[in-house]
Amino acid sequence: MTDTTNPVRGERPPQVLLLYYSYTGQSIKVLEAAGDVFRSRGCEVHTAGIEFTDRRYAERFSRFPMRRVWPDMLSVLSAQKRGETGEIVIPDTARAGDYDLICIGSPTWWQTVSMPMRSFLKSDEAAKLLSGKPFAVFTVCRQFWRENFEAVRDLAEQQGGRFVDEIHFTYPGDPLRSMLSLTSYLGSGEYRKRYLGIPIPSTNVQPVQLEQTRTFAATLADRLFGKGSG
Repeated sequence: MTDTTNPVRGERPPQVLLLYYSYTGQSIKVLEAAGDVFRSRGCEVHTAGIEFTDRRYAERFSRFPMRRVWPDMLSVLSAQKRGETGEIVIPDTARAGDYDLICIGSPTWWQTVSMPMRSFLKSDEAAKLLSGKPFAVFTVCRQFWRENFEAVRDLAEQQGGRFVDEIHFTYPGDPLRSMLSLTSYLGSGEYRKRYLGIPIPSTNVQPVQLEQTRTFAATLADRLFGKGSG
């Protein structure tokens, strides 16, 4: 955890950006829970969803559920292992704005930060957005949250951002069963109790984790903006 001093804001309310890429909606679900807390503390909250448009992969990730779950999931594996970037669309809210806090929602693709988020964090726009600005990382994944978080933190700091805190969530179940649960959900869009004849746990972000997000956001707002900010 990194200590920060309150930003100089004059009379305007604290400006918070929720920056994310989200295929199944888990990252934005977590950020929206945090955003509700920031709004209740008098902050002005903006959202910026990165759009994945790379012609090699975009068609597979343009629909949910996936048409061919394993081929679609595996299509990005090699690129992920090599740390490649791809074509994205960056919303205007992530191109300009004097933000007092940038919250980065990052799903985990094959043990690390997803290609769309990596592509943004390596862009010139990210340097303009993050330079000198505090940021927090919200990581969602099955198991390997640390690799994702550390990659996001390193990339954002390379662009001049100041890390202030992080929160991470892992989905229920051991590595095998959590993978089967996620695969079942990606391929069907439904929560099922069994996959390939095997009992599977729930997948994705759970209600208790959203409550943990709200507590985290309240504590972060108190640290950065003071209690009763706004």
